[in-house]
Amino acid sequence: QVQLAESGGGLVQAGDSLRLSCVVSGRTFSNYAMGWFRQALGAEREFVAGISWYGSSTYYADSVKGRFTISRDNAKSTVYLQMRSLKPEDTAVYYCAAEFDRSWNKNYSRRYVYDYWGQGTHVTVSS
Repeated sequence: QVQLAESGGGLVQAGDSLRLSCVVSGRTFSNYAMGWFRQALGAEREFVAGISWYGSSTYYADSVKGRFTISRDNAKSTVYLQMRSLKPEDTAVYYCAAEFDRSWNKNYSRRYVYDYWGQGTHVTVSS
């Protein structure tokens, strides 16, 4: 059983930075590609960023490209999302997700690809 636990959310002002962390337990972390998604109130859950098994490939939603950075530390079984220049529209619950299968390479932005999800961490950006 794979378990994911996000942390690092909070209330910040526009222009601030925040780093989210997601610790994965239960299985070998490097066996999983990872993704970050977010869901604003009343909206669909959307892809934010993805990273391959050893970090060689990263992908971003256009809305966060240049401001957010995804990274992973396989020795610590942790994936990070460094968020800079935060905007009020970044306000959402942020979820990390894990996927074992290589089909992730073609579908990293699709929610259905991911088998395991965390409980989410709230990020609120005030103007």
